[in-house]
This record gives sequence, structure tokens and C-alpha cells, in this order.
Amino acid sequence: MKIHHIGSMNVNPYQRQLVKTERLAAGKANGDQVEISKEAKELQEAASWEQARQAKLEELRRQIENGAYQVDPRAVAKRMIDYYRITDKGSGSR
Repeated sequence: MKIHHIGSMNVNPYQRQLVKTERLAAGKANGDQVEISKEAKELQEAASWEQARQAKLEELRRQIENGAYQVDPRAVAKRMIDYYRITDKGSGSR
């Protein structure tokens, strides 16, 4: 069996694939979007809180090292009492 005129019909399968790929790429270029999830936003906020916390801790460390840090005993006692009142109400033991 003889096959004559291979490729004489001006059909190039590679060219057709290239045109199809270019068409798909052009369609996607206009519709790409990025959406940040709620959890990712919360993680970003947590990172900023962590930086603020570290800054506060560094300031407290400097005050303690310099002897400038003063503890208010009344404020500590009040917070302890408030904590145990809330804890006792939650556990029902009284």
C-alpha cells in the first residue's frame, strides 16, 4: 500500500495545539483572582499581636533589670480575687 502526499493538506497538528493553548491562556489571564481565607487573615493578625507582645515583654525585662519595675500589691490581690471568683462560679463549688 502506498501513501502519497503526506502533510500536503496544510494541516499541522502542532500549530492547532499551539493556537488552542494560546486561546486558553488568553482566557485565563483576565479571570485570575486571589482570595485570602478567614483563617489566613486571623494568622496575620496573630502575628501582629505576637510582635506587640514581644515588645511589651522586652520593655518589662528592661524595667526589671534596671530596678524600675514596681508591683502594685493591691492590683495583684484584686486580680487574684477576681480570677478565683470567676473560677468558682464556673465550677459550681461553693
